[in-house]
Amino acid sequence: MSVPDLSVSCRFADYFAICGLDFDSGLEPDRLCGDNLHVSPLDRSYKGKILAHYPENVPSNQFDEHATCMLCLPAGLQFRTQKHSLEPQFHSFVVTRENASRYYGFSLIFYEEVRNKNICSAMHTLQAMYITELSSGQTPPGHRKSSGKESSRSLPRSFKLTPHTGAALTYFDIAKDKLYVAKSIALICQYPFVRVAQMFLENLFRSLPRQPGPGLSPESYVYNLLYEVPVPLPGQALRLYVPPPQPHLEAIPVVIRMPNPPEELPLLDYSLRVMFSNLGVELVVQLFTCVLLEHQVLLRSTDYNKLMLVSECMVSLLLPFTWAHVYVPILPAPLYHFLDAPVPFVMGLHTDSAAVCANGPRSIALCSEAALCLVDIDKPDIQLPEELPIFPHRTSFIEELNHLMDKYQIQRPETEPTKLSAPLNGTSYRHMNDNMSSSCTLPSGGLRRKHSFHDVLEWEESRPLNASPPASPTRRAPLRPDALQRIADIVKRTGVNIDDVDAETVMPTTKKKILNDEEQYNEDMRFNSAVRETFLNRFVHIFLMYENFVIMPDQDRESWLSSRESMVNFDKASFLSDQPQRHRPFLSRFLETQMFATLIDNKIMANWGEYDVNLQVFEYRTRIVRTNSLKRIKNAKWQVKDCPPELLLGDFSRRLSTEVTPAAIAQNNRTFVEKLLKECKSKTKRMLLEKMGTEESNLSFGSEVSITGVEESTMIASLCDLLERLWSHGLQHKMGKSALWMHLINYQELEQCSNSTKPIDPNYLTPALAWCVLRKRLDYLSSVGAEVEAQQAASVSPRSRDSSRGGSRDSSRDRLSNSGTLERKSTQPVNPLRPLPESLTFDMRNVQAMTDIKTEIGYARAWVRLSLEKKLLSKHLRELLADTTLLRSQYKRTAFLRCEEEREQFLYHLLTLNAVDYYCFTNTYPTTKLPYRVLIMPSRKASQTTANCWISISGMNGESTPKIPIPRNTNEFVFHHKNLGTLSTLRIGHDNSGLSPRWLLDQVYVRNEVTGHTYTYPCNRWLGSGVDDGSTERLLVAARVRSEHTPRSPAPPAALHPHTPTTHLSTSTIQHMIGDCVNAIVKWHYQSKRDKDANSLSVLLCGENGLVKCLEQAFLCGFKSARFFGKNFFIWDYFARVKDEFKMSLCDEPSTMNNKNCGGVSYNCRQDQEHRAIWRCYCHLMDEVNSVGRSLGKDGKFQLFICLSLREHWLHRMLVPMSLTRVTAEMYEEQSFLRKRGLLTFLKQILEPLDEFDIVLENSLTQGI
Repeated sequence: MSVPDLSVSCRFADYFAICGLDFDSGLEPDRLCGDNLHVSPLDRSYKGKILAHYPENVPSNQFDEHATCMLCLPAGLQFRTQKHSLEPQFHSFVVTRENASRYYGFSLIFYEEVRNKNICSAMHTLQAMYITELSSGQTPPGHRKSSGKESSRSLPRSFKLTPHTGAALTYFDIAKDKLYVAKSIALICQYPFVRVAQMFLENLFRSLPRQPGPGLSPESYVYNLLYEVPVPLPGQALRLYVPPPQPHLEAIPVVIRMPNPPEELPLLDYSLRVMFSNLGVELVVQLFTCVLLEHQVLLRSTDYNKLMLVSECMVSLLLPFTWAHVYVPILPAPLYHFLDAPVPFVMGLHTDSAAVCANGPRSIALCSEAALCLVDIDKPDIQLPEELPIFPHRTSFIEELNHLMDKYQIQRPETEPTKLSAPLNGTSYRHMNDNMSSSCTLPSGGLRRKHSFHDVLEWEESRPLNASPPASPTRRAPLRPDALQRIADIVKRTGVNIDDVDAETVMPTTKKKILNDEEQYNEDMRFNSAVRETFLNRFVHIFLMYENFVIMPDQDRESWLSSRESMVNFDKASFLSDQPQRHRPFLSRFLETQMFATLIDNKIMANWGEYDVNLQVFEYRTRIVRTNSLKRIKNAKWQVKDCPPELLLGDFSRRLSTEVTPAAIAQNNRTFVEKLLKECKSKTKRMLLEKMGTEESNLSFGSEVSITGVEESTMIASLCDLLERLWSHGLQHKMGKSALWMHLINYQELEQCSNSTKPIDPNYLTPALAWCVLRKRLDYLSSVGAEVEAQQAASVSPRSRDSSRGGSRDSSRDRLSNSGTLERKSTQPVNPLRPLPESLTFDMRNVQAMTDIKTEIGYARAWVRLSLEKKLLSKHLRELLADTTLLRSQYKRTAFLRCEEEREQFLYHLLTLNAVDYYCFTNTYPTTKLPYRVLIMPSRKASQTTANCWISISGMNGESTPKIPIPRNTNEFVFHHKNLGTLSTLRIGHDNSGLSPRWLLDQVYVRNEVTGHTYTYPCNRWLGSGVDDGSTERLLVAARVRSEHTPRSPAPPAALHPHTPTTHLSTSTIQHMIGDCVNAIVKWHYQSKRDKDANSLSVLLCGENGLVKCLEQAFLCGFKSARFFGKNFFIWDYFARVKDEFKMSLCDEPSTMNNKNCGGVSYNCRQDQEHRAIWRCYCHLMDEVNSVGRSLGKDGKFQLFICLSLREHWLHRMLVPMSLTRVTAEMYEEQSFLRKRGLLTFLKQILEPLDEFDIVLENSLTQGI
């Protein structure tokens, strides 16, 4: 192909650049790398420059001089002497354009001798000045020791892995030493053909300077690569020539090939073998999980090329998904402020380059560590975010990758992190693969300490490079001969002698063949293909039927693009309902990521002819699996990528500027603030709509709400992460892992110090906190002085004095304390329980008292969940942010929390969450011990009893308290117990002792003293023998008291109790009541677990309008007890007489039962057999209920009988045999449910659908039966 015919857009390389020292400008310190005057001149960074680049400009790829120089020399311009290592170092880098496309660079850094006398003299002068300052004992300029909390945000000095062993290496003697300066030759390309670029630059360097001979000149090779070598078309290969390692040799032919999607995978020229050899399989899977969930990922290494290799390999394994956030595999020193970005990122940080900064040790500004994944490639070691879910089928996935490692004879790392391989609290990862990772945020049986970022850095000072963290024993990679030894032991036990058998005969060892560079590269590409297909195969099987859940728009492309952010494009609830329960924690979080949303958008855009390459590769394999039912897709060809896909939802990194001017940094901060506010708006809106949609869902949407509990937990966890990122943005001094919790702690300390009666302890106050305390004290004294002056002025007139006493002073104090409470008290009835404080510090003290939480991040999340459940999150945060003095002392002016307009919008978005009820604290911490306050409201008729009373409470968490004695002479007390969850039932009773044991109970209140949830248990019944139904123990069902309504519930209607004058309900009304109860129970069984907790089955059965009460009305209809017997008979008396008749009938011979008439209904042989079986069941159940004890009254036994018969599916079968007894004819009228044929048929048929469900009753209802 001739040069004119070669399109500029399809050239192999766009630019060849040379970066180094500009002798005209001389030695110029690189201020962007920090003021590093406190170190030796040889260890400082100096400003480099693009010395030349060819060609001058390419229209399709404008040359960025600043970015190219910064990434070719990421540590700045470095000087060395002959005492240092001068070996050339190769690394690659990537740059993301504003349109989200990427181009790649390849740099070879070598050291060139400085022959310029001015440069050598300048370096000698700097060296002499540095030695003079050290010898005089003066602190070098710019060196300031930081201690205490201020230094906790900076990386420790030991972060720098010093390559020398003494100070002699940093000394330059102009008379003895040769001075060398770093220089770089680089290629800028559109595609990452790493191997060819590395060979070209290394061999080009070896051929310099040009020696006379027959070979081609270096300039000829550069010209050929820039102008005459095209990029091969998809599916085609191309042979090109690179310089030889020696000038007298022939040029080396190299073949490059562009893959052809969708049959082949996109281009990946980086070796996955190197990544797996350095990190190990388990660490790679954990890192892959963090990247999938879009956590912040920070890589550390002493090798720039390893940072780029791990980043590119990890992003390539995401196929068919695309990383759509900040992506900087090599973070140059001038761009360290990017680490403060409160957005997901993948960044690489060179270990040595993090040693210096403007004021002493370099201050690395990290965002919240709650979502940070820190990977040290050299050790290797990984620190995971908290609450990280397990990747689906993790164990089998690791085994499959280990099999590939064995097949290709890949060497494993010598040591692996303990937290990945060693058992956690006696439980190995093999047994934890379907559960959440051990976390200190959520209470569990075992706790794992999560080391901070700075703890990891401090390990380097006292440990070798490959040592493990303190108190963390390392484990060697699993040795395969162990398995052979176990097999040999089994064979020996069978009696076979294998001592004389040669091991090589049984299993000859396969020695790995030594491969040359070309063979090793081909083997790496085959391994790349196998591994990538394994990862892709996981996504293929997880999302095999994802197309069925994509909601296609019914509008044109332009309309959809303008409104797609507010549209739902994927039915996540239905998709999750089809997944195994153990995979939902991971999948529910993954479906919320940007990369999954991008894939769905690409799928929709394909309808208009815009096809994404990654999506085509993915769908090609899903069609193969669906068509041929393949379990795995195997492709022996190595694959390549055509071009980076367009990110439809907008790549955030395209809006970031790589410039380091103040205006660019301010623009980046503004972009962060806008991104955070937009994210807050979308999250709160999503949480509100999901919650409201679930509360209004009916039976037809049962499949949709079956996984809403997982989705709600995921959204709340995401909200906690967002708050951490908000509070981490713009911090001046980071003092802990959780920026939100440290802000709360500082506020709490200020509140304690603002108390004038408490002396200030200056030992624990930072200067910023001390200033805030002083301001609060001054404001307090000034307000007191103003109040005293006002009272003195008002004391002149008696009328004014009275008004100030009775109105002004008290009302002002009340307004200062809680004006909203006063307004509510004036419009609402009096609450018998004293209201809980609604202050921020009160909730903090409750969270601090929780022993299940061990980390600052855990405390912050518990506080957020508690505030959200109490509907005080927006109020608390407004109170926290109202302290402007504290806010200014901790945050920069550009921080999100100091942007007043955005901050107000953020608080209003959080305020909208008060419209729905969350139980995120109650359901998340089931093992924590909480205080409960009990208030017993006896009736005035019999408020005192001589008996010993007790109480037992049950909740939705499956926990019940033991019998708690009620203190005498008091009706209000507090007890502590493990979290009961949402309260459901309460049992209260006494031992019927003393002279006057009878007790008339009105109702009972129980309040959770942490969450403030209050429940009332209406009773209005007697407890005692010889009164009412003779019960000394009653089961009460909870009713939630809403804060805006009066907590006192009305007494139950008198019609429910047969011993009082009743107003009989009509049969049609009773039929409607029973039908509504049965429908409610049926719908309850189709609801999700979370909705079942909110609407307990116990309430539906035994509540005021429950099924038991409605059936009681049906049995009372037409009951003759009061008119014919002259005393109050209970329904249980009727049931007991029916049992006696059934027992008498069972004793008779079967022949005597033939042709028996009872109530006009005749028996036949088959009916007789069925009825006799039901008689036995009935009598057995009655005996079980009667055996419970004498504490239950007749109404309590009736309730227990109904619940047990429903559980055993006997109730509707017993109705007909009961109606055929003589007792029924004696005790019921003709128009009753048991004697009228139509009503009896209705009662049987309406209860029959309950047989379809397994009714599980609480232990408090069944009495242990």
